[in-house]
Amino acid sequence: MITSILFDVDDTLYDQQQPFRNAVTSCFPQIAPKDLTALYLRFRVHSDEQFARVLANEWTLDHFRYHRLTHSLTDLGYLPIKMEESCKFQLCYEQELDAITLHPEVESTLNYLSKLPIKLGIITNGPTDHQQKKLDQLQLTRWIKPEHMIISQATGYQKPQLEIFQLAETDFALDPETTLYVGDNFDNDVVGCKKAGWQALWFNHRLRQAPNGLEDLPDVSITAFSQLQESIDALLQLPAYAYS
Repeated sequence: MITSILFDVDDTLYDQQQPFRNAVTSCFPQIAPKDLTALYLRFRVHSDEQFARVLANEWTLDHFRYHRLTHSLTDLGYLPIKMEESCKFQLCYEQELDAITLHPEVESTLNYLSKLPIKLGIITNGPTDHQQKKLDQLQLTRWIKPEHMIISQATGYQKPQLEIFQLAETDFALDPETTLYVGDNFDNDVVGCKKAGWQALWFNHRLRQAPNGLEDLPDVSITAFSQLQESIDALLQLPAYAYS
């Protein structure tokens, strides 16, 4: 059985690519439309790889944001940008993020789960203020207690580090064997939570390839928002021994 379900935020509870595309199109009209998806994916990769430098106080947030954007562009053969251009993009991107909404299927799933004896929570990587604005904009306290939301910078750890999952276990009084984590990033969300002994639902709506040899690591994989509630409900029906 599942007694607790925790969610990632970015590109799991809402479509993160759309505000990114809008900001890029506004700030960098030279970017070909056909490259926007690839650029977004590179942006996510650099974010995941380099945010630890912010946590370690090696980089400022502005430098981190400049690095991930200019390297995402040069990865696709575009010219590097200046810091001023990065700051302009970040402002535009944050304005777009101020308008994000939950995907309807996610809202339906949260409505369904909130009526069950299931503990709900959040673990999200990123800067505290930046991520808190997203949590507030998505109005997640309609279903999840504020004290059951963890933002990585506030802890000094980030997914996929084991410590951030263990912190959630302690703070939220979770049983790892009956806790499910739902996220889109294979390394951060799937590998991270499985190290902690949790169950993993890989929300692979970007149709990424799992690393060789790890294809069977997620307990469940889905590729569309429309599959979310049905897949979680199926896990809730399984007996406890199915996860051992």
